[in-house]
Amino acid sequence: MSTLPIILALAALQGGDISHYFQTDLQDASFTARVVKADQDELKKVNEDFGEVYRFGTTNIRVKEPFMVRVDFRVDDTTGMIIVNGPTQLMKIPRAGLHQKTNLATKPGRRQTIFDFGILTPTLFTTLYNAKFVRMDRATGDPVFDVTYQANDLSRSRIWIDAAHHVIAKREWYNQQGRQLATFFYEDPEQVSGVWVPTKVEVKNVDDVVAAVSNYTAIKVNTGLSDDLFSVH
Repeated sequence: MSTLPIILALAALQGGDISHYFQTDLQDASFTARVVKADQDELKKVNEDFGEVYRFGTTNIRVKEPFMVRVDFRVDDTTGMIIVNGPTQLMKIPRAGLHQKTNLATKPGRRQTIFDFGILTPTLFTTLYNAKFVRMDRATGDPVFDVTYQANDLSRSRIWIDAAHHVIAKREWYNQQGRQLATFFYEDPEQVSGVWVPTKVEVKNVDDVVAAVSNYTAIKVNTGLSDDLFSVH
């Protein structure tokens, strides 16, 4: 009699709580995201606007707990920034005279969080996400969870967690109607100041075609980033 079902059952008992994989030591992080591949035709199969962020080439990203993200970008001679602080998003492009503030309280699916970079922290599951254990993956041994929003949004993700490094290994992204849009692969994790961070993200569309690849470099963790960097005023 095979012992595999017993092993998987025991692993499920140990791994069925997503809090086992939180990065509890992370307060803030900064890194540079460099696009090494972006096929706009394939990215449009994800959704019409998904490829726009990959036109930036290089972006400087800073995140801070709880729920703060800042993305600084440059396109030709134009610079800009997107800041998400809680449910508020601010987009600024000074050269274009753009200073647009948006309240995303009723549209949580549009909020960018540290989850999008393959990292799980306790605050994500206090007021924004719920996680439901699905199974232990037979091929990889990874715990699999369905991650949904607590309110106002029916889109969801199914994630496979790299239990050894406490990062997301794979994420399937589904829209409001339950249709899969894309699959993200978070690869080559590195430990920085006691925190594991993926350093490569590959995006495949529903045709299983690699539409984009980004590398994360110059990673710094827990440097004491000021809240002022994430001001939305």
